[in-house]
Parts: sequence; C-alpha cells; structure tokens
Amino acid sequence: MTVAQLDAVPREEAAHGIPLPQAPGGVSAVRRRVRQVLSGWNLSTEAAEDVLLVVSELVTNALVHARPPATLRLCRVPVQGRGAVRVEVTDQGAAAVPGPSSAPDPDEHGRGLGIVTALSARCGVLTHRGGTSRWAEVPAG
Repeated sequence: MTVAQLDAVPREEAAHGIPLPQAPGGVSAVRRRVRQVLSGWNLSTEAAEDVLLVVSELVTNALVHARPPATLRLCRVPVQGRGAVRVEVTDQGAAAVPGPSSAPDPDEHGRGLGIVTALSARCGVLTHRGGTSRWAEVPAG
C-alpha cells in the first residue's frame, strides 16, 4: 500500500486550538499566541500578517457578538493546489440572522468581514450542534 504525503508539516504542528479570553486585551493576547504558532510554520511575512489580520477580525467579532465560550482553531490546509491557513472561530451561539438593524458607524464598525473576504481564498459560516463556526482559508504558500 502506498501513502502519499500531502502536507510536510508534522501532525502536532498542523493544528492549534486557542480558547478565547472574555477580557479586555483578549484579541492582542490571542494575536501573540498566533504569531508564535505561525513563526514555526515558516510562512512569508506577508502571509503571516494576512493570517493575523483575519484572526483579529474573526476573534474581535466573536468577543463582541458571540456566545461564550469561544475557541480559535488554526490549521494548515491545501487550497487550490497551494498551502493555506484555516482560521476558524467557534462559539456556542446560533448564526446571526440578517435583518433590520441600526446602521453602524462606518468609521468604527462593519468592515471586518469585508477584510476577511478580501484576504481569503474561501470563507464562510458553519452551523452545527456545538454552535457556530466562522472560518476563512488564507493563502500561505
């Protein structure tokens, strides 16, 4: 039997779970941990910065809007024949249903998901028994 090795990253380095702190400074604490993980994955500086920006946007949304506890998961995945980093934030709530709401101040809010979409090869929302996962796959190789 022949087995093809699709990813040269050792299994223990391929996925990381980080619980999201529900406290001031939570996003910066998570960014520091993610930066450490990414440094071990030998990503280009540009790819690592894109992943960090996507992490910041998804984690901020989770800390502001989600039902705790929430968790960030990072893993290496192939996308369109190239390497990518999957950023996935899971919380215990249901996916938000689009509907009428007061318009946020465009200088302060409302650009995060546009940034995530622009930097990602693919992104989306998955609703499951454990809650909701918002994910993005950022090209990284």
